[in-house]
Amino acid sequence: MSSDLSRREMMGALAAGAGAFMVPHPARAREVIRRVASERAADGAAYTPKVYTAHEWATVSMLVDYIIPKDAKSGSATDAAVPEFMDTMLDLEPGMRTANRGGLAWLDHQCHLRAGRDFVDATDAERRQLLDDIAFPARAPRELATGVAWFNSFRDFTATGFFTSETGVTDIGYEGNTAVMEWTGCPTANYTRLGVTK
Repeated sequence: MSSDLSRREMMGALAAGAGAFMVPHPARAREVIRRVASERAADGAAYTPKVYTAHEWATVSMLVDYIIPKDAKSGSATDAAVPEFMDTMLDLEPGMRTANRGGLAWLDHQCHLRAGRDFVDATDAERRQLLDDIAFPARAPRELATGVAWFNSFRDFTATGFFTSETGVTDIGYEGNTAVMEWTGCPTANYTRLGVTK
């Protein structure tokens, strides 16, 4: 279950590690997202987090959909089971936990400083303003550097889960593992677009 670390300890560990954490290798991510998707399909019951607290789970589930929302082309990060993927990865890789969870505490702390409430209880506009302040490292205020580093790792973690899921693979139009009966070469339009002549 959850670590016994307090929010203060997690924030301290986050600051000591400059906020960032390593994301899993794509091959490992594919293995985990497939397992999560298979369990989701077989079980049908709501997922019970192994590492995240109920509050962290609500925050993660909301945050990943700000990063990859549902659109006309595909489902959202939660549709792709990204929160389940993240929790499972943290269960399998305990070294990722403190920085990941510490960043969630940092996010709530910033929301409290700005709006007097947690991220999940803030308004959409308040959440978006905070995320805009940490999503673009080149223009982020220096005092938010730890949060910027954490958010970049969290965004990468979200993208890793999403784009290794069936939803994400479909979203990018991946056509690998498909037999090509006749290879006619690269289409002329692609050569033109790249400025290359045959």
